[in-house]
Amino acid sequence: MFKKIFQLYKIARKLGTSGAIDTLNEIYKIPIYIKIFFDVISLGSQKKIQNFSKSPGEKLCDALEGMGTTFIKLGQFLATRPDIIGEDLAKDLEKLQDKLPAFRTSVSKEILKKELGEKQLINISNLSEPIAAASISQVHTATIKVDGSNVDVAVKILRPEIEKLFNEELDALMFLAYIVESLIAKTRRLKLIEVVHLLREITNIEMDLRFEAAAANELYENTKNDKGFNVPKIYWNYTSKKVLTLEKVKGISIREKDTLEKSGINLKSLGENLIQHFLRQAVRDGFFHGDMHQGNLFVDGQGNIIPVDFGIMGRLDKNNKKYLAEILFGFIQRDYVKVAEVHFQAGLVPRETSKEEFAQALRSVGEPIFGQTIKDISGGNLLAQLFEITEKFNMSTQPQLLLLQKTMVVVEGVARKLYPETNIWEVSKPVLEGWIRKTKSPEANINQAIDVSKEILKKIPDFPNFMDRANYALQLISEGKLNLSLKNDKGLEIEKMKLKNLRNNIFLGIFSVVIVMLLVF
Repeated sequence: MFKKIFQLYKIARKLGTSGAIDTLNEIYKIPIYIKIFFDVISLGSQKKIQNFSKSPGEKLCDALEGMGTTFIKLGQFLATRPDIIGEDLAKDLEKLQDKLPAFRTSVSKEILKKELGEKQLINISNLSEPIAAASISQVHTATIKVDGSNVDVAVKILRPEIEKLFNEELDALMFLAYIVESLIAKTRRLKLIEVVHLLREITNIEMDLRFEAAAANELYENTKNDKGFNVPKIYWNYTSKKVLTLEKVKGISIREKDTLEKSGINLKSLGENLIQHFLRQAVRDGFFHGDMHQGNLFVDGQGNIIPVDFGIMGRLDKNNKKYLAEILFGFIQRDYVKVAEVHFQAGLVPRETSKEEFAQALRSVGEPIFGQTIKDISGGNLLAQLFEITEKFNMSTQPQLLLLQKTMVVVEGVARKLYPETNIWEVSKPVLEGWIRKTKSPEANINQAIDVSKEILKKIPDFPNFMDRANYALQLISEGKLNLSLKNDKGLEIEKMKLKNLRNNIFLGIFSVVIVMLLVF
């Protein structure tokens, strides 16, 4: 308990001394007693000098970067959730720089030995000094033996003790969020406890590099036949929880426009291919790279796009794929009634909503966009405005769609930097049209009917038992013996229970100390 209290104190002091609290006060008015508390706790420390010409979001970025690993990750996570913090602040937090000093190569060798074993370590040679270092891991180049041949690879290694550090700081952050929500009622709409809980789930996955390897492998399998898009190969024999080994990328960073041009790469085609590859991943596979910024994209001599860093991936279910493809295609056709119908068919808008009014609202989104010049049209911005409109009609937007929207904005931005006159709609149309045609073909309808029939046949033997359980449940409800208050996140409820217990223990500890002091003095 005392360790958690000390950790909480360190977190609070970081918040006070970094200037984060002052910045947050500009965005959300903090009660004066909270402000005084952080001012007191940060006494004796030189506060970070802020650049007053910067926006509050930019100041917050500076503060979070100065606070270290956990807070950088927190900021990056919040950047993907404009539904929680607002669009402007989310855009500013996208600028967070996830760069930390590298740890020694000798430490990397020790981790490799522990994770892969001495036998496998013998097959690794030419381990370089770190070529990149972030908050969770760093990357080296090396040579490995595969079937008697030497292969150049990139080796990603987790930072030592990073899991312990994250979990300790997240425990403290969780308790801090609990205290803030308890004291300041208006902060509850920000769902601070839920935010920290989600961050814990995400980082726990991110700290097991086998998950990233699996994501890269899945993307590789999905796109291996896609001309112009090459995912690096994973070497599973040299991969573990703390080590990820993949094919070394031999290409030019996509941000080096001049170098690409000198190499004879057609920049217009490259930008168009990037958009189409992303859309194929989303609407065809339902699994897309969620962090396709310039630093994560390379181009080889043949003009093939090579992505790296598979820590952030998005997944769309069948309904979301259909929703995405049909609404984007509907907007391209300027068929707002069709787009409205898709929303109603998917059950995304309450039934009592007027279809005509909703179609009119969609027109208010689409028409201004089509009135823009080609270089200003953005599918990502269209989705952002769409989600804003649908929110007014009580439509709840799924986080994966928000991630997709933000990734689309990034992808379009990269394409436009390569070729400013890229026509997003013209590039997107063949992919969306092709997918819709394929899914609505007679063959697709027959296959869907067969799949549904199979599912029904599977469940027929259980039908009598199901009816018995349903009748019993209805009986309990009629007798008032069944509580229908369901919780869909047991993990979060457990977290909240732990927080309550911790609060009670702290209060009990403080009370005991006061009693002892009164008795002694």
